[in-house]
Amino acid sequence: MSTPFPFTAVVGQDDLRLALLLNAVSPAVGGVLVRGEKGTAKSTAVRALSALMPTLDVVAGCRFSCDPGSPDPACPDGPHEPGAFETRAARMVELPVGASEDRLVGALDIERALAEGVKAFEPGLLADAHRGILYVDEVNLLHDHLVDLLLDAAAMGASYVEREGVSVRHAARFLLVGTMNPEEGELRPQLLDRFGLTVEVAASREPDQRVEVVRRRLAYDDDPEGFATRWAQEESAVRGRIVAARALLPSVRLGDGALRQIAATCAAFEVDGMRADIVMARTATALAAWAGRTEVLAEDVRTAALLALPHRRRRNPFDAPGLDEDKLDETLEEFGGSDDEDPDPDPDGPDGGGGGQPPRSDGDGPQADDAATRPEAEEGGGTEEAGEGGQPQPAGSGAGEQSAVRAAEPFRTKTLSVPGIGEGATGRRSRARTEHGRTTGARRPRGTLTKLHLAATVQAAAPHQRARGRSGPGLVVRRDDLRQATREGREGNLVLFVVDASGSMAARQRMGAVKGAVLSLLLDAYQRRDKVGLVTFRGAAADVALPPTSSVDAAAVRLESLPTGGRTPLAAGLLKAHDVLRVERLRDPARRALVVVVTDGRATGGAEPVALAGRAARLFAAEGIASVVVDCESGPVRLGLAGQLAGELGGSAVTLDELRADSIAGLVRDVQGTSRRAA
Repeated sequence: MSTPFPFTAVVGQDDLRLALLLNAVSPAVGGVLVRGEKGTAKSTAVRALSALMPTLDVVAGCRFSCDPGSPDPACPDGPHEPGAFETRAARMVELPVGASEDRLVGALDIERALAEGVKAFEPGLLADAHRGILYVDEVNLLHDHLVDLLLDAAAMGASYVEREGVSVRHAARFLLVGTMNPEEGELRPQLLDRFGLTVEVAASREPDQRVEVVRRRLAYDDDPEGFATRWAQEESAVRGRIVAARALLPSVRLGDGALRQIAATCAAFEVDGMRADIVMARTATALAAWAGRTEVLAEDVRTAALLALPHRRRRNPFDAPGLDEDKLDETLEEFGGSDDEDPDPDPDGPDGGGGGQPPRSDGDGPQADDAATRPEAEEGGGTEEAGEGGQPQPAGSGAGEQSAVRAAEPFRTKTLSVPGIGEGATGRRSRARTEHGRTTGARRPRGTLTKLHLAATVQAAAPHQRARGRSGPGLVVRRDDLRQATREGREGNLVLFVVDASGSMAARQRMGAVKGAVLSLLLDAYQRRDKVGLVTFRGAAADVALPPTSSVDAAAVRLESLPTGGRTPLAAGLLKAHDVLRVERLRDPARRALVVVVTDGRATGGAEPVALAGRAARLFAAEGIASVVVDCESGPVRLGLAGQLAGELGGSAVTLDELRADSIAGLVRDVQGTSRRAA
């Protein structure tokens, strides 16, 4: 076994190390979610923690690590008689992103269960992690149903395995640690809430600290054992402090004052549910024990809030996690019971009747007043003049680049789906054959049996009972009789946005509405567990603003900063999108695509731009790629070019007004119908 990097040798990352240590002191805190960019020692710190965990006494021969002092009465390897035990280090078990459900929770031998009535159970990773650490790297890429099983076990302290009426339960209490890079996609808010604490990590920008990181890493790579030996004394000290804090934890008093501060803080930040209050209470208690105190102080409550609340403040995937520390301090001070401060400051004081409110960062002072007198600063320059193709443009802009405008408020949309039945990654958009969903039939298993179709299995075994010499009540089942249930659920798709950012789209009110529509579709893609990509075209070429990714909020950021202006190379945009889809099919052939083209349908620049755009669009129709054109043309005179483009693509067109939930109901049928005709 390789020597892990010492925990105490990790440079910086104070919040990360504290959160991990608090969970080592009190696993009831609920685990840690570590968010951060690549190369920030997330995995290194987690793996290093395992060496600090105190040793365990376990029942000898028990596959489920039962405590000999209080063995699990429902342990599948029990009942355990008092006697032999062994001492070993706490395990750190890693859950791979591509693990199966059986690998996580364990598997029952269905053949023996049916034929002999025996609960032959092979433990999974949850059993291995009992009383230790369960580490999930890239937890945001883990399949949703595995995350659900994982967090349910973490919340209940037990794992349940059920297959066709045969059930096994075993204890599963562990320190859950997940790491993720937000650039690769977010966890759903419901799942974020199940992690006790969250920590944001980033690489230091201090040259001296970066030098020390490199120096220590090179020394470790040259001689791992020697490097670990040099840090052995610090490691031993932290290990002893964890043991002492665990022993002190039951004696820590959480007073009514601290509880009131916790409740007031959660209420002030409008946190959903009561889990945050409970996690904050446990974290504050662990902080006091870690500091060697038996009383929870206000500083413990403050630190607990900074660790337990940021990820529970998100209302949609485009909100950055975080906490207003000034508001936190005000809340703690207000409910801290201090009698020395005046609760009613003079409204006519030196801050001009502001009631103590901090100055606004976005609108105070002469510059803000000057901006307020110039509405064209927000509306795109006032008057408009005819631009290319007769399309109005902001005055004085010509065909040049216009600055980015803010997106309009997003709205709710209904689902656009890809026709047919796919076999892509589990999601919530289009029909697909999946491991979870409605049972539609049965087949012979390909590899390990995961979902038994009981009726089909009995039907396959029944004709052979006499030949197999059946004499008792049990059914004689052979492996060839087993049938796998086929199920239909939903898959996630690749939603590729192709956005026209040319001068004909540059009128600010129109582009704000366009961005609002795309933002609405991005929000829908987040909820449907899709991958998204963004291609933009303007000027003389098209660009891949965002390669296909699961990070919908990254797409929203790119969209927000998108400038406009120049000619309309529609053909280039379509060809770039086609190329992106070709590459993505090689990487992930099972994931089907939906192309959403956002344009007014104009094509300018180069020789025969309209004909080139038509030929590019027909490539999509020939390959049966589902597509929708969002028609952004406005004004009393409309040329209907977006509708013509939709016909070339083999898809359908919808206006911005029709994109809303109440108006889009017929669009899915149109997409499916046109795609079937194209196929």
